[in-house]
Amino acid sequence: MNNASSLIIFSAMLIGLAAVANAETGAATGFQDDPMTKWSIHDLNRPLPPVVTPRPAGPPVPPPSDAIVLFDGKDLTLWEDAKSGPAGWKVENGAMEVVDKTGSIRTKQGFGDCQIHVEWAAPAVVKGEGQERGNSGVFLMDMYEVQVLDCYDNRTYADGSTAALYGQYPPLVNACRKPGEWQTFDIIFHRPRFDKDGKLLMPARMTVIHNGVLVHDNDVLTGPTAHKARPPYKAHGDKLPISLQDHGCPVRYRNIWIRDLEK
Repeated sequence: MNNASSLIIFSAMLIGLAAVANAETGAATGFQDDPMTKWSIHDLNRPLPPVVTPRPAGPPVPPPSDAIVLFDGKDLTLWEDAKSGPAGWKVENGAMEVVDKTGSIRTKQGFGDCQIHVEWAAPAVVKGEGQERGNSGVFLMDMYEVQVLDCYDNRTYADGSTAALYGQYPPLVNACRKPGEWQTFDIIFHRPRFDKDGKLLMPARMTVIHNGVLVHDNDVLTGPTAHKARPPYKAHGDKLPISLQDHGCPVRYRNIWIRDLEK
């Protein structure tokens, strides 16, 4: 590791530790727990990300040779519901679809540091507005969410818009395609590190590319993502499931693969 890389990681660690300290003490910044911005969590006055036109939708992106294919369009054998029972979503036409009230699903296998590719589509028939339109989410380690939402001509709070690190970071831009079109997330995730006593040594970091457009560049998470809250880090395992959220909207997913970067 060169000196520049060491400095970046050390700076990220300091930012993350400061974030955790403020979250635990209730420091009066923004929403009394946001050390990085003047904006409240889910503040409707916060400027929305500028809209950019991404590349046109294409066929599924083939996985590299070292990837684990989590969903190939055939079945949900590698997934379970949040209570460890059979996954209740339906599979048809090469995609899985959220079935309302069946609950979120998660991988049976756990992951830590990883690169994950997810393709998803909001319903082509638009219903609702704001957070009620094509809402779902991709959760790394079952607790760090990249927001899935239809934000094509749909206004919501910036830190809950499409590809937001929910409640913490809005995306740099809104790179949404039209409702019904397939979209891609490519996520590079570095899990948090804890010492043997459960103290945070290094916060989680995330880079996200939405439809080929960079929307998060090695952002440092302040802890797990949550609605109207900024939970502090708590020690957890090195490998935990990837989960997909049931938020009551018939969002579809296809072609999900992951590269384990722990090695």
